[in-house]
Amino acid sequence: MTFPNTLIFVDFPSDDPEASAAFYHEVFGWEVEPRPAGVFHRIVPGQNFQLDDGSQSEIGNLHMGIHNAANARPHPDPAGVEPRGLSQDGRTVRIWILVSDDDSSDAIMERALARGATELWRDHYWAEFNGFNAAFKDPWGNTLILWTKGGDDPQIPDGWTDE
Repeated sequence: MTFPNTLIFVDFPSDDPEASAAFYHEVFGWEVEPRPAGVFHRIVPGQNFQLDDGSQSEIGNLHMGIHNAANARPHPDPAGVEPRGLSQDGRTVRIWILVSDDDSSDAIMERALARGATELWRDHYWAEFNGFNAAFKDPWGNTLILWTKGGDDPQIPDGWTDE
């Protein structure tokens, strides 16, 4: 029997990993470890995946990273290779963040906008996956979608878009 290949890591490109680390720490409260500073930073979102009863399972949350676009490590050439700039035009990777029960999409969005993010949308419900969502682009061009579970009987507020 074979096993599927497994996603182990996603990292965000940045032209300033130190500033990106501060942004994600301040917006989401994530622990960000320089490994090494200015080159690569590991994002540790914290805690383990929750069980249905709200307690933590033994399965840790996936880690993410921030890499310096000028020299994306690892690479066999220690000087790195082109391209060295950020991709700001067109679609980028979309990172989906499940909003904690003790936070809110609006609060996260406000923290992000205060630190240079660009609002993409708010107040949308997607029935296919039963979730309320909003999105922003961070100052380095990465798209983050904030996701709040709809629950058993989702009530779509007046003025919200839905699909």
